[in-house]
Amino acid sequence: MATPYRLPCCCYALVTVLVLFFSVDATEGAIREYQFDVQMTNVTRLCSSKSIVTVNGQFPGPTVFAREGDFVVIRVVNHVPYNMSIHWHGIRQLRSGWADGPAYITQCPIQSGQSYVYKFTITGQRGTLWWHAHISWLRATVYGPIVILPKPGVPYPFPAPYDEVPVLFGEWWTADTEAVISQALQTGGGPNVSDAFTINGLPGPLYNCSAKDTFKLKVKPGKTYMLRIINAALNDELFFSIAGHPLTVVDVDAVYIKPITVETIIITPGQTTNVLLTTKPSYPGATYYMLAAPYSTARPGTFDNTTVAGILEYEDPTSSPPPHAAFDKNLPALKPTLPQINDTSFVANYTARLRSLATAEYPADVPREVHRRFFFTVGLGTHPCAVNGTCQGPTNSSRFAASVNNVSFVLPTTALLQSHFAGKSRGVYSSNFPAAPLVPFNYTGTPPNNTNVSNGTKLVVLPYGTSVELVMQGTSILGAESHPLHLHGFNFFVVGQGFGNFDPAKDPAKYNLVDPVERNTVGVPAAGWVAIRFRADNPGVWFMHCHLEVHVSWGLKMAWLVLDGDRPNEKLLPPPSDLPKC
Repeated sequence: MATPYRLPCCCYALVTVLVLFFSVDATEGAIREYQFDVQMTNVTRLCSSKSIVTVNGQFPGPTVFAREGDFVVIRVVNHVPYNMSIHWHGIRQLRSGWADGPAYITQCPIQSGQSYVYKFTITGQRGTLWWHAHISWLRATVYGPIVILPKPGVPYPFPAPYDEVPVLFGEWWTADTEAVISQALQTGGGPNVSDAFTINGLPGPLYNCSAKDTFKLKVKPGKTYMLRIINAALNDELFFSIAGHPLTVVDVDAVYIKPITVETIIITPGQTTNVLLTTKPSYPGATYYMLAAPYSTARPGTFDNTTVAGILEYEDPTSSPPPHAAFDKNLPALKPTLPQINDTSFVANYTARLRSLATAEYPADVPREVHRRFFFTVGLGTHPCAVNGTCQGPTNSSRFAASVNNVSFVLPTTALLQSHFAGKSRGVYSSNFPAAPLVPFNYTGTPPNNTNVSNGTKLVVLPYGTSVELVMQGTSILGAESHPLHLHGFNFFVVGQGFGNFDPAKDPAKYNLVDPVERNTVGVPAAGWVAIRFRADNPGVWFMHCHLEVHVSWGLKMAWLVLDGDRPNEKLLPPPSDLPKC
């Protein structure tokens, strides 16, 4: 066991953190205050400049540092012409749903010239999470890490690293991303794919005109580094590997796991993974590429099929340090070998190896008794074109759509949580979201003749404390794809997964109820299913959606309404006075 000894700051070269620390009683944690100024910033990538939305002029944005038990206060001021909201991805937000961030779910957006203060306590969490814009496609450039250290004096359950470094994957469009999604929604077709992937905002040497925009990680021999990896890409799951350096996975979605050592990880949009990287015992006289490339079973042309590279560079103890941006091009540069782009077998084997620690200190508190069972189909479908219209969907007479149980979610014009709290839900949402498909079919086989989906703003209502089992079944109506699903307000246990159609008579017998991995975002396998369990112990309205933004835009989302419990600590806190209005 090893104790992290500081709140890291200077080692994160890509960010400047503006934070004020106010000490309070140690048993209550500290108060961490941040100022987020949302502003337009000129950025050049791929030899092309454009003005993008940023926080504090940084791309990626600043790191939020805190410890377990801290109270975090973040004032967001919107200086751009777009509406804005920010989601603190993976933070439980116990009783503080007003701070969760998804626009029109827990709050109305922060309008141009307005501000909102997000306040929340970090309870029972430590590890890597992240924050991002949660409206339209603005999270393409509005995102950054959340680093949560254990309480003072509490060790990591693995050897303390020499240093810790955030590694954020993103996507870069030369075009304006708001124009990209706007055009796709108008035509009913798929959006234009990104022009590059990025590591910490940099596309790297494998793209044209980008050698100078390369993320370089300089390391010392014989040291262990912790990489805090975040997939902030909009639409792509990614393989990641570093040549000649195995990675030991110790944490996913801010939950410790039984360590596993691998050559390559797979990470979906929305997920985080902490890995330990142990450098070679002596100066190797070589540099090493770190590569990330997409995993996809979709048809070519519908995703960015490129590779982003960073460089792992050793300090040479026999020579004076080179300039900060220098890189010895005379050294051999070794590249890792990534899995094939559609290697679903690799993905399934990797995810099956992830297990909770399940110790006395970090138990796997899996619900054994289930109060409510749900079966959700997730996948693509169609909407008909307007009368006499021409669309660019699967056919000229249809538009792309996406749905959960054949319901394509429609965002309301006022926030669901505000409507619920005020008792004014009529005309805003209904509470009749189907617990299972109304018309069963062969989900991973021959698709039905009618691929149209319905529209609606429907919620599932749960009493406080309900134990839930949810099976999410991928469909192959318009092709089998993996769908990363993110649940706000909760962690859940991934108790089972498989390929083909879920069999309720046989598959539950294979569930892992001892040490299943605990997450907030999980990939529903292509042409397969995943089963999760969680306790509805957090009152409020909680969004659940695909973390591929294109599928979110098409409607692959829904929401849960968890009612207040009987005790005072089981009730939603009242809304803050500065809550934005629609």
